[in-house]
Amino acid sequence: MSNRRSRSRQMGVSRINDDQIADLVSKLQQIIPHNIHATCSNKVSASRVLQETCTYIRSLHREVDDLSERLSELLQSTDTNSAEAAIIRSLFM
Repeated sequence: MSNRRSRSRQMGVSRINDDQIADLVSKLQQIIPHNIHATCSNKVSASRVLQETCTYIRSLHREVDDLSERLSELLQSTDTNSAEAAIIRSLFM
């Protein structure tokens, strides 16, 4: 047994098998928006699904950043005592 494997077992790290990987990749493929993998055939490689998942996660991060910036600008432009500001604050509670 390799030194790496023995260390993994000693640390209590369980190995994941090919069936578990295939199941996880299938689950990822199901939660990625259909327009991302609609152009691909039904049989997509695990690496393609992982690449598309990473791309999707990056796009979500960009969207969150953009929305955060817009919200910050909105909050700066509103009177802190206005009804709009109260509504925005209540959404965060």
